[in-house]
Amino acid sequence: MAEIRLLDCTLRDGGYVNDWEFGHNNLISIFERLVDAGVDIIEVGFLDDRRPFDVHRSIMPDTASAGIIWEKISKRPGMVVGMIDYGTCKISNIQPCSESFLDGIRVIFKKHIMKEALEYCAEVKKLGYKVFAQLVSITSYNDDELLELTKLVNAVKPYAVSMVDTYGLLKPNDLLHYYEILDKNVLPEIQIGFHAHNNFQLGYANAITFMEKETVHDIVVDATLYGMGKSAGNAPIELVAGYMNEKFNAEYYVSPMLEAITESVINFYLKNPWGYQMLYYLSAANRCHPNYVSDLYGKENLSITKVNNILKQIEPDDKKLLYDKNIGNTVYERFVNRNINSKEALHDIAEALSDKALLLMGPGKNIKLQKSLIKDFIAKEDPVIISINYLPADYSVNYVFVTKQNRYLEMAEDLSDVKNKEVKVIATSNIENRNSSFEHIVDRTPLLDKKSTITDNSFLMLLKLLKQAEIKKVTCAGFDGYSAKSDNYFNPQMEYSFVKEEAYRLNAYIRDVLNSDYKDLEIQFLTYSHYVEEEDCYSGAF
Repeated sequence: MAEIRLLDCTLRDGGYVNDWEFGHNNLISIFERLVDAGVDIIEVGFLDDRRPFDVHRSIMPDTASAGIIWEKISKRPGMVVGMIDYGTCKISNIQPCSESFLDGIRVIFKKHIMKEALEYCAEVKKLGYKVFAQLVSITSYNDDELLELTKLVNAVKPYAVSMVDTYGLLKPNDLLHYYEILDKNVLPEIQIGFHAHNNFQLGYANAITFMEKETVHDIVVDATLYGMGKSAGNAPIELVAGYMNEKFNAEYYVSPMLEAITESVINFYLKNPWGYQMLYYLSAANRCHPNYVSDLYGKENLSITKVNNILKQIEPDDKKLLYDKNIGNTVYERFVNRNINSKEALHDIAEALSDKALLLMGPGKNIKLQKSLIKDFIAKEDPVIISINYLPADYSVNYVFVTKQNRYLEMAEDLSDVKNKEVKVIATSNIENRNSSFEHIVDRTPLLDKKSTITDNSFLMLLKLLKQAEIKKVTCAGFDGYSAKSDNYFNPQMEYSFVKEEAYRLNAYIRDVLNSDYKDLEIQFLTYSHYVEEEDCYSGAF
């Protein structure tokens, strides 16, 4: 069977987590632990002439810098390599291999610049280095493009050509498809490599699939300590080494790897965790750049389903993996501005509520503390009751206004209960229904308050909706406002983390908004509220 070489790229790929600032002591310690573990190839970092030399970082402007950082080590592995993202390190910054600490250089490149990148690889090879041609985003290649690539590779004859699953899209069968094309068409003396990412939690499984494939080529499998790396991380080298020991009778020592993790790597993990996460799963599932998902995560209160639906609409396909912020914004705007028939919903709401007493019920503590006052009002006025983002335990409501997905999920089961079968839901357009359709859906965006710290204050959103429905008068209970001294809600979990610090300013802001934007809407506060002056709390018109 062909030889399998284990390559550790913690100091390079792991550097995305900490901007390559491992600290000089960690750079030395990790390197030495990997040597003690018997790792065949250690990648010590990026060569990037845009970055100044820093003895504490594994991103270096030239090959000479690597010699300065690791000049005092006592033992070396079989091979030490660095990586260049094609176009970021001039050939003049690469000294001859005979003068360098590095034995090899890995060059990463995307398919649209494969010709120029392979020409650069040839220049690096002339300097005496073992050159690795690293195919960024292997899943972006079709079969013809990969065959074109193999011809360029065979002309240069690098030490290895490697498949890089940049966005963690590969399933084992897909990996084998690309692998077989390279295996059949690359010259036998050129090794084949694989670099996994863990978006689908398949980094380790794909590494095993790669190693178990019978081939005439020697192969190189990448991994990192504890899977350290950008986004979802990589295949963990301690797992890969252990598997190779069991399956292929390799003789790697796992204990030094574990020591490196506990001594150095775990500290970076605790500060900035990597690994399988929803964000990276969504990017892989939609075969798109993770930045698209990050951008959408930052949007106001999109549900996961809606994020997923937006990602599916990114076009053309070749832009999905190359990330274009303008395209992402265009798709998002098109999605949020899709036709939500708020006009029809407003008409129905106005018709249902006109000429009726209306009680809005919030989640403030006074909903319980002033219960008798509320009960008396309900008995006297027989109002239509609209609660906001919850179902009150002590009152039967006619409507619930839902603006937050997590609040909807908390009450979804209760809404399906027979005792609440008459409750109608008015939902903003960001809410995903779990069981059936909502009675009323209104466009969320026009209801937001862009001037406020809390743009989606549900109370103000409902007032704006009712104003649009031409409602003239409302009574409010349980809208206590914000307190710096105690919990603001009868359920403290409903509270924003920062409101105690901002209480005075938030109350003043909402008070001003009520006085200016809603002066034509007669608002009565039945229970105590910081949104009005104390003497007006129980006295009728706001």
